[in-house]
Parts: sequence; structure tokens; C-alpha cells
Amino acid sequence: MKDIQIVAQAGTAPAAAPASGTVDPPGWLNFVPIILLVLVMYVFMFRNQKGRDQKKNEMLAKMKKGDEVQTIGGEFGRVVDVRDDRVLLKVDETSNTKIWYSRSAIHRVVTDDKVEAK
Repeated sequence: MKDIQIVAQAGTAPAAAPASGTVDPPGWLNFVPIILLVLVMYVFMFRNQKGRDQKKNEMLAKMKKGDEVQTIGGEFGRVVDVRDDRVLLKVDETSNTKIWYSRSAIHRVVTDDKVEAK
């Protein structure tokens, strides 16, 4: 049997030239589309929320005596008195039950929904 000698050379192999002259982009450039997508989602989500808040504030400002409303708890009632910070609702016709609610506790005005549906 012949003795085989393995000779290792210290150093590195020469780097291969890029094919067709292309260069790899820097690592951070790969995250640009993801960052742009997150920014677009952020803008649309908060813009929609701002629009909903504006509509609700308009609805609460237009609320008047006689409107039928629904509270955030799901109770229906007719507006008896409107003040800056609260609303008096008549929730039971038979016993003439009236309850004060915070303005922010009003979910929607049902009377306006019926008018828009016609």
C-alpha cells in the first residue's frame, strides 16, 4: 500500500465572482417591504378608528328629546332629558322608569337608523 500524504494549505479559497454582475443588497434592505406594510396597516387602522369616533361624537351631539337609543349594555330607552355629561332615558313605559346614563354609555340612536332605512 502506498502512503498517501495530505497537504493542507493555510488560508481561504478565492471568492467566486458574482454571476452576471449582480450584487447582494445589504441585510437591512430585506426588511423594507415589511416595515412599509406595517406602516400602511397602522395608518389605515387608526384612520378608520378616527372616523368612527367622529361619527359617534356627531351622533351624541345631535341626540335630542324623544329619540330612541340603545345603551352599550343593550338596553333600549327613549330620551327624556339631555345634558352635557348625561342623558335621562325612560326605559319602561308601564312603570314610568327613568334612568340617568353617561353620554358615553349611549351606543347608538335607533330613531335615526329607522329613518335612514326607509
